[in-house]
Amino acid sequence: MDFTKKMDFTNYETISVRPPIGLDGDGLGVRDHHERKLQALEARASTHWVVLERFFLVVSLLTGAISHGYHLFVYPLYITDEGIYMQQAWSVLREGQFSPYTYYYDHAPAGWLFIASWVALLPHQFEAFGNAINTGRVLMLLVHVASTYLLFRCTRRLSGSVIAAVVACFFFNLSPLAVYYQRQVLLDNLMVFWVLLSLYLATSDDRRILTPLFSGMALGMGVLTKENAIFFMPVIGYLLYVQVRLQFNYRFALTFWFFGVFSIISVYFLYAALKNELLPSHLSFNLNQPPADHVALLYTIWQQLHRSQGGIRDLHSLFWTFSRGTWLPKDTFVLVGGLGATLMNFLIGLRDRKRHRADLVAALLALSYGLYLVRGSVMLEFYIVPLVPFMTMNIGMAASQILRVVPGDKRMPLVAGSVRALVLTGCFAVLLLPRGGYVLVHDQYHKTTVLHDLYRLPLATMQEEQLAFIRAHIPPDARIIIDDDLWVQLHDVQPFYPRAHSHWKASSDPAVRDKLFAKDWRNIDYIVMSNKMLIVMQANNPGGNEDYILEALQHATPIWQLAQGEVSLAIYQVQK
Repeated sequence: MDFTKKMDFTNYETISVRPPIGLDGDGLGVRDHHERKLQALEARASTHWVVLERFFLVVSLLTGAISHGYHLFVYPLYITDEGIYMQQAWSVLREGQFSPYTYYYDHAPAGWLFIASWVALLPHQFEAFGNAINTGRVLMLLVHVASTYLLFRCTRRLSGSVIAAVVACFFFNLSPLAVYYQRQVLLDNLMVFWVLLSLYLATSDDRRILTPLFSGMALGMGVLTKENAIFFMPVIGYLLYVQVRLQFNYRFALTFWFFGVFSIISVYFLYAALKNELLPSHLSFNLNQPPADHVALLYTIWQQLHRSQGGIRDLHSLFWTFSRGTWLPKDTFVLVGGLGATLMNFLIGLRDRKRHRADLVAALLALSYGLYLVRGSVMLEFYIVPLVPFMTMNIGMAASQILRVVPGDKRMPLVAGSVRALVLTGCFAVLLLPRGGYVLVHDQYHKTTVLHDLYRLPLATMQEEQLAFIRAHIPPDARIIIDDDLWVQLHDVQPFYPRAHSHWKASSDPAVRDKLFAKDWRNIDYIVMSNKMLIVMQANNPGGNEDYILEALQHATPIWQLAQGEVSLAIYQVQK
């Protein structure tokens, strides 16, 4: 298949037969000579387009590196989940275990195994870039650049349009919604890379039987990184089926793909079975009575399938809370425009699946993950991350369709191309200037133009000051309640704080809650927290497990405080 044109899923081989051409007096066909000149001109033009495409690809990669790398270590604020994944990577390297605490199979481990592999290569490991989370964020930067390459290539192959690929990567690189979450050390960012790699291999036309196998293995890695990658499996499988169905070895290709997916996923279940942690004791899946003697993978999966916090029909659900309060304020255009582009591509592809099957595939990629978001399970605000690249892909493909109304002339293709470039440049400028708010914004008084918070506001430096105060004023043997963002620094850098534990473990892990703190507020010496941590502790307390920590807070005196905007950090000493 020639992907320099729009993907045509119906034609896989084209055989051109040229009729004999009469010869002139010198033995050379005049018409044949003329056609060779045309072919030479077309080849030269094709070479120019390839060079131009590579230029735009390099620009996209550099844009992604700059937008995500600039201000990387100071914005946004380090969050709990970044600390959790780094502490689990720390446990892999330092203790040879998936977690420094009891591993509950709440997430498959491929994500932090990947992070641990990255850290193991660095000369100073977790402190290579100042602290553990910074080290993880550098990996996220590299992963984003790689994902940008894959998104560009996949969009180019599916749409046959360089414009579509450029537009998709523009939003993927510069959307404030994307930059905010893609800088953070999140399993979702790693999962996006694996899914895009699987899609890239699935759209390949090299006809090698191992390519579908590698595509399936990449998707399997995505599932073992973050389980919700499985929602992309039907669409990528459908794409591969349509891609190879006319090949004589298509059964082998599909079998290899499925084998690649499930062989990787099965390793997770094999690990649990070897540890006798696959099934709960007495095969009890009673959600009101969790197994007490050992954790179980299938019980955790069953538990997660039954978690619910309201779906799209509940206007007070987390989906609507995050949509209105977090996602839309960060970037309305990508979400609203992406939804419109997805529906447009879906209808176009549904109406004519033979000519526009690629549009249908792009729409289904976004809709399949959208189904996961609206179904009503437990949700965190960064769960939007895997939707972003496929929203931008649909925007790019829809923009390419719309720009085709610009009249073209085969004798003057440069004119039509220049007009399209001017239109795109104007649209990009609107978003980059203060009116769009992607890079430049108006200050709170609307008098001056400043850089977006992503590129100028220092927040993580507050947590560095908090850590410095702990090391200077709190003894290492103190019993401390912390948030997870500080965990690795307190356990990996001397002086060590072995009795510093997150409020999550202090409220839920029996080894910490019952043995170290004995659920008695008097056994807590210090509480290191933020205003957001307090909100989480109050929300995470339906069973009263956080009560003794909250009671300790009532008997505590602040010894250090720092606030900036809506963020406030504090250190409390418990008065006994």
